[in-house]
Amino acid sequence: MLPVMIAGLGTYLPDHIMTSAELEDTWSLEPGWIMRVAGIRERRYASHETVTRMAAAAGRRALAAAGMSESDLDLIIAASSAPQQTIPCTAAFIQRELGAPDGASTCFDVNATCLSFLLAMQSAAHMLAAGSYRAALVVSSEIGGRSRNPTEPASACLFGDAAAAAVLVRAPEGSASRVVWGQFATYSSGADLTVIPGGGSLHHPNDPATTPDMNVFHMDGVGVFRRAAKVLGPFVDNVLAKAGWTHEDVDVVVPHQASRHGVELVSTRLGFRADQVVSNLIERGNCVAASIPLALAESVASGRIRRGQRVMLLGTGAGMTLGAIGLVF
Repeated sequence: MLPVMIAGLGTYLPDHIMTSAELEDTWSLEPGWIMRVAGIRERRYASHETVTRMAAAAGRRALAAAGMSESDLDLIIAASSAPQQTIPCTAAFIQRELGAPDGASTCFDVNATCLSFLLAMQSAAHMLAAGSYRAALVVSSEIGGRSRNPTEPASACLFGDAAAAAVLVRAPEGSASRVVWGQFATYSSGADLTVIPGGGSLHHPNDPATTPDMNVFHMDGVGVFRRAAKVLGPFVDNVLAKAGWTHEDVDVVVPHQASRHGVELVSTRLGFRADQVVSNLIERGNCVAASIPLALAESVASGRIRRGQRVMLLGTGAGMTLGAIGLVF
């Protein structure tokens, strides 16, 4: 157990709402196909926004919710599937966009695709508990944009744009809030199921052999679901055992909003009831790394999650990686 708590949460959603009906018209799909296949009615698409500006907007709201200011931060972690640019880290740009004092905080990025926020949160919690830092901002900001692949509408229709942030601090003496357990496991045999091949040293942007198709998202959705369905059950059972919880002890499960089938998997095969599981998929889509913190923040704002409740954050990411954090909110 780590005596660390989420002091405040914040979000940012682009104004532009892209409906599934519009995408079906653009991609010449049967009306109602996306809702039937993916369970998504609409999602947000960024227009003028940048990853950094979205992150800073969410971060300011998280700081306000925590009753803190930018000068209180000494750690900023950008936790997203793609940086704003290759060098420097996106967190450095977030520090500047926030107006946080120069040199007063350490900044770095974490990229574990859809699980970036959870891994960054676990890392920050350990550093806060050790006394290395006083206050951390963990923020996921995702813009799919040109990475969406219209030749694969079953995956392209899933993704929306959003940013979500959390301020983490040491829990005060006597507080029930804490991080109870965090666990991750990678099955690299599934690393080729979810890819964007381009952008790195293997298929560098300046290499004439790099094709446009290498720079868009590809996913074997059926393959991902089958592998996740096979390994998630034992993984969750192990996480609960390490936390000292049962399925019934968990008040709210906040899963990665991967797809309709992905969210339904949590209640149909993992032993949780449907009323324990949060989903904002129908209006937000899959916001990649911002998906879990966005659903968490919206659940707190609506009163679905309250102080003292036991919450499990749970998901899968490319790699293929499984991850979960159990916390007393």
